[in-house]
Amino acid sequence: MRAMRKHDEARQLLKESVLNHDKSLFTGHLKDNWIHPVAHFEMAANLWMERPGYIAVHDAPATEGKITNGEEGTQLERKQVQECKEYLEKAARWESYELDARIGLKVTAAMEAVRNSLDDDGNSLELRHTNYDERPNATLEKQSTAASALSVFEQRAQSVVSRIRSREPGQTARFTHPLTHTKTSTDVIVDFDGPDDPYRPLNWSFRKKAITTLLYGLTTMGATWASSIYSTGTRQVDAEFGVGEEVGTLGTALLLFGFGLGPLVWAPLSEVYGRKPAVLAPYFIAAVFSFGTATAKDLQTVMITRFFTGFFGSAPVTNTGGVLSDIWTAEQRGAAIVGYAMAVVGGPVLGPIVGGAIVQSYLGWRWTEYLTGIMMMFFLAMDVLFLDESYPPVLLVYKAQRLRFESGNWALHARHEEWDVTFKELGNKYLTRPFQLLTTPICFLVALYASFVYGIIYLSLAAFPVEFQEVRGWNQVVGALPFLGYLVGILFGAAVNLLNQKFYVRRFKANNNFPVPEARLPPMMLGSVFFAAGMFVFGWTGQPDIHWIGPVIGAVMMGFGFFTIFQAALNYLIDTFQKVSASAVAANTFLRSVFAGCFPLFASIMFRKLGVPWASSVLGFVSVALIPIPYLFYIFGKRIRAAGKWSRASVYGD
Repeated sequence: MRAMRKHDEARQLLKESVLNHDKSLFTGHLKDNWIHPVAHFEMAANLWMERPGYIAVHDAPATEGKITNGEEGTQLERKQVQECKEYLEKAARWESYELDARIGLKVTAAMEAVRNSLDDDGNSLELRHTNYDERPNATLEKQSTAASALSVFEQRAQSVVSRIRSREPGQTARFTHPLTHTKTSTDVIVDFDGPDDPYRPLNWSFRKKAITTLLYGLTTMGATWASSIYSTGTRQVDAEFGVGEEVGTLGTALLLFGFGLGPLVWAPLSEVYGRKPAVLAPYFIAAVFSFGTATAKDLQTVMITRFFTGFFGSAPVTNTGGVLSDIWTAEQRGAAIVGYAMAVVGGPVLGPIVGGAIVQSYLGWRWTEYLTGIMMMFFLAMDVLFLDESYPPVLLVYKAQRLRFESGNWALHARHEEWDVTFKELGNKYLTRPFQLLTTPICFLVALYASFVYGIIYLSLAAFPVEFQEVRGWNQVVGALPFLGYLVGILFGAAVNLLNQKFYVRRFKANNNFPVPEARLPPMMLGSVFFAAGMFVFGWTGQPDIHWIGPVIGAVMMGFGFFTIFQAALNYLIDTFQKVSASAVAANTFLRSVFAGCFPLFASIMFRKLGVPWASSVLGFVSVALIPIPYLFYIFGKRIRAAGKWSRASVYGD
C-alpha cells in the first residue's frame, strides 16, 4: 500500500510538471520515490513537444524496487525504465485531451491500441491514460483472460468513438504551436503613434473630412430617394398590372421594411470588416435591384426587387452615423450630423418632385427606377475613387499588415485581429439587445416619437396627392411642389440644431467634458409644438376655397418639427446609451422603418374617407399626446438614466 501511495504521489506531481512545462520539478522529487513515472514523463514530454497544448499522462505498474545510491540503484533504474518503455510500446493505449479554457477538456485525439498486450503469465496489461481530473489514483488493471481484455478494450474504444462522433461542429483537432500558451507581449501590438498620428481619422484634414461627409451623405440620399420616387408612379403600376392602389403602394412599404431589417446585418459587418466595404458592397447590389424593378415583367418581381433594394440600400443609412463618429470630435459631430440628417430626409422630400415630372412625361414609372439605379451607381463610383476607410480598428489592421511586410516581423498585429468574433456576440448586440432596449422607458418613448414623425413624412407621399391633386385639381408636377415646404422647414430646423450645438458644448465642458444628454433636447421641445400645430394648419386650410399657401405653411411647420425631433432623438439616444449606443440606434432604425412602411398603406383611404381636415386632426391629436416626452426627459432624464441598467453609465461614467 505504501508503494502504491508513493506511486500515486509521483504520478500527481508528474501531471503538475507537464502542465507547468517544468521537468525539474518532477525529476527532483524522484530521488526519494519510485522509478516508473520517469517513463511516464518522457512519454508525456515527447507528446507535448510533438503536439503542444495536449496532455498525455500514463498509468504504469508500480514496483517495489526503491532507488538506492550506487550501482545497484542505477541498474534497477535502467531496468525498470526499460520495462516501462516496453509496456508502452507493446500495449500502449491512450487518449489525449486538449486543455481549452473556453470549452473545457474535450477528447481531440484518436485512441491507438495493441490487442496482443499480454504478459508472460497470460494476463492483459491495460495502460489507461487520462486527463488530470479523471480518477487521479487509478492504477493498472488486470484482466484474467485475453478475451476479457479485448472485451474491455472494445467497450472503451466504442466509448471514445462515440464521444468523437458526438462532438459539436468546430470541436475538431486544432492547429498547435510551441507558443500556443504564451501570451502576446504588448510590444508587438500595433497602435496609433500618439493622439496626433495623421493616420488617425480624427486627425484627417478638414477638407478630407468634409469630402467624406458629403459623399456618405449623397450615398445615403440615393438610398432614401429610392424609397419615395416610386410612389409617384403607383397609379401607373396599378394600371399596368391590374391591381388596386393599396397593392401598388406595397412597393414603397416593402422597401421601407427592408430599411428596417438591413441594419441588423450591415451594422455588425461594419464593425468586423470596416465601414467602406460594409456600405459599398451592399449599395452596389441595391443599385442592381433598382434596375431589376425597372425591367420587371410582373408585379411579384417589382415587390421582391423593391424589398431587396431597401434591404441592401439601408447600409449607408445605418453606417454613416458611425463614419461621422470616426472622423469628427464630440464638439464637431453635432454639425456633421445635421448634414447627415438632411441627406436622410432630403431623399424622401425631393424624390416625389422629380418622380412626378418623370411619370407625367412619356418616360413613365419605369424610368423613376432607371434614374435611381443610375444615380446610385454614380455615387458608388465617386465613393470608390475618393473614400478611405475610417474605422480605427480596421485601419490599424491595415497598418499592421504593412509593417509586417516592411519589417519582416510577422508577430506584429492589431488588437482587432485578436477579436474572435462570433455570431452569438454580434447577434446579441444587433438582434437581441435592440429589442431589450425598447423595453426601457427612454429608448421606447424617444424612438416611438422619432418613428411617428418619420412615418408622417412617408404618409405625406399619399396624403399630399389627395390634398393638392384630387382636392385642388393640380397636375402631378405642380402637385408635388408642396414637398418643398418640408425642405424649407428642414432648413430652419437645421439652423436651430446648429444654434443648440453651442449650448450643448457649454454644458459639455461644464460637466468635465462628459456628455449631457438632456442638453440635446431643447430643439426637440420646440419642434414638438410646431409639428403638432403644423398638422392642424395643414388639415384645416386644405379646402379649395382657402389659398394654397395655408397647407404649405403647415408643411413648413411639420418639416421644422420633424427635423428637430428626429435629430435630437438620435443624439439623445447616443449620449444616453453610450456603451450600447449601436444597439439603441438599431432599435430606433428598426422601429421608424416599421412606422414608415405601414403609414402609406392606410394614408389614401384615411384622407379620402375622413377628409383632409379630420384625417390631419386625428394625427394632430396623437402629436399633441407625444409633446410631453421631451419635457419629461429634460426634467427627470438624469434620474431615469441613473436607474437604468444600460443608461447609468451616462450618469456615473462607469
